Amino acid sequence: MTNGLVWLRGELRLHDNPLLQAAAACDRLLLVYVIEDSQLAPTDWGWPRRHAHRWRFLAQSLQALAEQLEALGQRLLVLCGDSARQIATLVAAHDIDQVFVNDAPGSEEAGQLQRLLKLLDQTLPAGGSKLITSLDNRLYPQLPIAAERWPMSFSAFRRKVEKRLQPQSPCAVITRLPPPLLEDVPVWPQALMQQSQSESLSSPPRFCGGEQAGLQRLQHYLHQGQCILNYKQTRNGMLHNDDSSKLSPWLADGSLSVRHVWAEIERFEADVSANESTYWLKFELLWREYFRWLLQHTGNALFRFVGLRDQPIHGLRAFDRFDQRQHEQFAAWTQGATGIPMIDANMRELQATGYMSNRGRQNVASFLVKDLQLDWRAGAAWFEHLLLDYDVASNWGNWAYQAGVGTDTRARWFNVVEQSRRYDPKTEYISHWCPELAELPIADRFAPWAASTAVPDYPASIMLDPRW
Repeated sequence: MTNGLVWLRGELRLHDNPLLQAAAACDRLLLVYVIEDSQLAPTDWGWPRRHAHRWRFLAQSLQALAEQLEALGQRLLVLCGDSARQIATLVAAHDIDQVFVNDAPGSEEAGQLQRLLKLLDQTLPAGGSKLITSLDNRLYPQLPIAAERWPMSFSAFRRKVEKRLQPQSPCAVITRLPPPLLEDVPVWPQALMQQSQSESLSSPPRFCGGEQAGLQRLQHYLHQGQCILNYKQTRNGMLHNDDSSKLSPWLADGSLSVRHVWAEIERFEADVSANESTYWLKFELLWREYFRWLLQHTGNALFRFVGLRDQPIHGLRAFDRFDQRQHEQFAAWTQGATGIPMIDANMRELQATGYMSNRGRQNVASFLVKDLQLDWRAGAAWFEHLLLDYDVASNWGNWAYQAGVGTDTRARWFNVVEQSRRYDPKTEYISHWCPELAELPIADRFAPWAASTAVPDYPASIMLDPRW
């Protein structure tokens, strides 16, 4: 009789789930998700780790998975606390023979596994529970690249994998699981329910969590709407739902498998059409893959003020050295009150919905780092607080890249006024999120500080001497 425990750290789905496939061979099974203490505690930055947007999406994803598991006769146990200690306690209490868990990138994730191994060694007899790991939600289970030859740039990474490796085929959908080790599981933690139903959530969710919602979005974008055929032309749009794939929230929490997405794109190319746009969506998935392997290769270095560089960028001010004006500038940036419409519209969308387009992310990051010269890590941490599609590797990798402290140290400065003229020429996006500007002539909405008509309800620009 083999008792198994699956520790879910981002595999909230039944399709293409190698952990559940491996665990299906057990005689009895316990499925566990742990909300880490650090996710509920205030951070050193001064704000919570997760905003209510993220808690709601997570609660929806967990509830969707729990219902799917119940249909298979299984249960989902959700706990709060130190994840390693919680898992080790369950292993000892229920005579667990095998523990299944993913090996995700990130220092915190690696630290959790190390603590679990140490606890198991301390509490179990020799030859106790066996820890079985598989890689997280990636295209490639391994890379034929020696550590000393790791390609630090994305272009070099792409050259090494794009023509030589085929992404791993998805596993079959789980249709059967062993009976539950626990017939009755406790009520889910009150903290999760309180956070996901916070009064700060004044509007319906833009995205609903859960595997079926993610699969439906993929079906719509590829097969029903065939929006993918125009992806390269529309991907810089900021207002409309089908400007881009919008798959990232479900990829981030593991409700959607990246291997399944890749396979569906290739099926679309074979059945319907392959063009520059279908390739470009796969190209973006390669960027996601690159950041995951980069984080695994570089460890904690990506979270440093200097990033992967040997010295900080000249003029960039660290968060713990902000003076009062810089704190005010950062606060204005977070609240969409900078007086710069391109920045304010994007930051207001993020605050209201937990989402922002890729074009918007590049602009607000450039503005914070290059124009305000404020700590890029504070921006990355603010995104972690709010983004539904927060992914540790992609978020910190992209911010370091934009700040010039990642693998590409070229100066990447965006003229945010020109960017808004180029990507929002009719100011539809700006007017939607900054309605105070709607009465101005279109030409003045890009730079209201220079308009002949004053806008009393819109903040003055925090830039005293802008370069635009």
